[in-house]
Amino acid sequence: MYSHYIGGIAVEGLGDVMSVHNPATEELAGELRMATEAQAEAALKSAEKAFPAWSKTPLQQRGEWMERLAQAIEEKREQILDVLMSETGKPLAQAEEDFDMLPRCLRYYYEEAKRLHGRIIEDEDNSYMNLIKRQPVGVVVGYLAWNFPMLNLAYKLGPVLASGCTCVLKPSPLTPLSTLMIGAIAEEIGFPAGVINVITGDTLKLAAVMNQSTIPRMITLIGSTAAGKAIIGQSNTSIKRYSLELGGNAPAIVLADADLEQAASQLVSLKFGNAGQICVSPNRVFVHESVQEAFKAKVVEKTKQITLGWGRESGAGMGPMITDGHRSRVQKLIASALAAGAAIEAGGSVPADKSKGYYLEPTVISGVRPDMDIFKEEIFGPVLSLMTFREVEEVVKEANSTEFGLASYVFGTNLQHILYISESLEAGTVCVNGPHYTVALPHGGMKESGVGKDCSTYSLEEYYYIKRISIRK
Repeated sequence: MYSHYIGGIAVEGLGDVMSVHNPATEELAGELRMATEAQAEAALKSAEKAFPAWSKTPLQQRGEWMERLAQAIEEKREQILDVLMSETGKPLAQAEEDFDMLPRCLRYYYEEAKRLHGRIIEDEDNSYMNLIKRQPVGVVVGYLAWNFPMLNLAYKLGPVLASGCTCVLKPSPLTPLSTLMIGAIAEEIGFPAGVINVITGDTLKLAAVMNQSTIPRMITLIGSTAAGKAIIGQSNTSIKRYSLELGGNAPAIVLADADLEQAASQLVSLKFGNAGQICVSPNRVFVHESVQEAFKAKVVEKTKQITLGWGRESGAGMGPMITDGHRSRVQKLIASALAAGAAIEAGGSVPADKSKGYYLEPTVISGVRPDMDIFKEEIFGPVLSLMTFREVEEVVKEANSTEFGLASYVFGTNLQHILYISESLEAGTVCVNGPHYTVALPHGGMKESGVGKDCSTYSLEEYYYIKRISIRK
């Protein structure tokens, strides 16, 4: 049975037993007792107690601890991968990408923190010397989404530790096991007690305690827009910082002069990775009417080549959805689109050879319109929607006709069109002729897709206060 990690030690939950199931097989992946509200409060107090010493620990020593943690995680790579695949149903290659981001981020953020320097600003009359320095904000509460357990942990734990903050991290109860293993590893290497705390359980109960507490100075989330709004509404007991990466409904625009083979390959790969359960997944693909048939044929061909499976199964290219409920929601979106006049070009059904697990065939739908739910909602499943456009100005307007603004994609070679579209799209990220994501580049949204950034020095900066010290000469 798995344990929580509070105050530097493994702690059994005091709540009810919760079970985690493999979405590919529906078999039990692991069990643990849920943390209670009292244990959430204990985790917050543990992080609060640890903050003064950790924040004053020299950066080099913090970096040494981060490297020890990264190495210990890498030593248990295969065990963690097995658990990660079991709780998520990911194929091995996708689980490896998820896992690898954790040690990478720990190392990246230490190196990035070394590059953040203070400043001295002289007064105009030279009467004061003004020191500008950074101080860690304090205790950070981090809520982690279920779709990328290790990557989401990496995006939060890296800047927390490098900046000198302490944290309470709550992985989703759907996929908490690999994250709890990281807590166990921190205990094994003797990581300073209270700096990292990991708990999971009933999200509503634990979140109420942590959001309403005055201990956290910052709350960060990777999750839905609804969850982000709930956090903000519930946490007004004190002034807190927020870094919230929320929902998306990414458009992709394929211009008449695009390399259709490249565009089809890139979009199919990104769309059906992780069974479409990616916040930056391209949902709405706008194709110029002059190339719509040729592009559709390439997309359908590549989609039909995807092999369903999980873990170490040979050739597995796409795993299941996380729960039957998530799958049912996507099936309803498909049915609603078909009833409104859209057409299935590929997939659309539960695969006949997968009697167990929450699989859904990779699906391509054409004839989608802006009035359809599948256009307006974040799909978060393996469905690629195709529609056509004639004028560039028209497609930009339709691409922006959503409350979300996380990511977007453009394929083409006309530089004037690419620049116009890139500057006009209301999204935190615009990728041209292929998706590009790395820890060194800022990731975050506009509009209802969140505030703040993950990744890059822009994320790290959010974990500091800027302090001015003025000294009279």
